[in-house]
Amino acid sequence: MSGQPWRIKPVLPVTKGLGAVAVLVLATAFSQGDRAPWVLAGAVAAGLAVWALRDLVAPIRLAADAEGVTVIDGFARRRWLPWAEIDRVRLDRRERLGLTTELLEVDADDALYLYSMHDLGADPRDVLDELERLRAEWAKDQDR
Repeated sequence: MSGQPWRIKPVLPVTKGLGAVAVLVLATAFSQGDRAPWVLAGAVAAGLAVWALRDLVAPIRLAADAEGVTVIDGFARRRWLPWAEIDRVRLDRRERLGLTTELLEVDADDALYLYSMHDLGADPRDVLDELERLRAEWAKDQDR
């Protein structure tokens, strides 16, 4: 990946890993010989571990330069999108139950990529500003 990278915060995979361990500890403490809590705890712990593994394998969720952006597609596959294939980059802001969430949307021909502050390790508004600057730079070069 070249250009400006945005990555998850390192604390996220650690927190997910600790969550997986905590679920197993709680299952041990409260199972009392019953297998059902172990099955449920195992599934939850495995899910958290896979989620943490993704954060370790693909910590950079988005990278951009004057030619285009590189996104994570699927579990950890990288996909490069030239600016010409990107229809829109915008900020989706929603308020619900007194909480505000902001997601950066990268809309390409056949896919929509969503990034939260946790995915980017930065404020999505700041990332949007940088993407708009890079896209304007690309458009300026195209006009020459």
